[in-house]
Amino acid sequence: MQEEKGGGRSYSVAEAEADLAAYRALKTSASVRTLAIAAAVALLVVHWLPVPALALAVGGLCGVFNTLLSSAMTERLLDSRNVGLFVLSSFLRIGLFGIVPVAFATHGPWWSMAWYFAGFFLPLAMFAVGAAHRGGTRRA
Repeated sequence: MQEEKGGGRSYSVAEAEADLAAYRALKTSASVRTLAIAAAVALLVVHWLPVPALALAVGGLCGVFNTLLSSAMTERLLDSRNVGLFVLSSFLRIGLFGIVPVAFATHGPWWSMAWYFAGFFLPLAMFAVGAAHRGGTRRA
């Protein structure tokens, strides 16, 4: 009996290593750009909006930590196939990073929570922009 090959293209070890290096570089650049943007905007508005500025800065920092923890756990999931540990870590991250905006909403204006979420999701936006930019130069 003959084996049927999938419709995908072959993927060499060198290509996989290059993609992994690009992924790691993109992850690093998204984190650095997030911290720089969040800090710059927070410093610009801290005089007028101190609690929201702090929420933005903390949101950016928490977003970077969440992104790095999430990617580390995803990589570990691929290596170990331990879904239970991945789910547990997801619940812990949601609990930890979900409490922080509530603290800003209770101690400052309630809408400072939105500034936290703007910072928190900034790494995802930076990663998406970077991936789109890099993806445009390479075709399958």
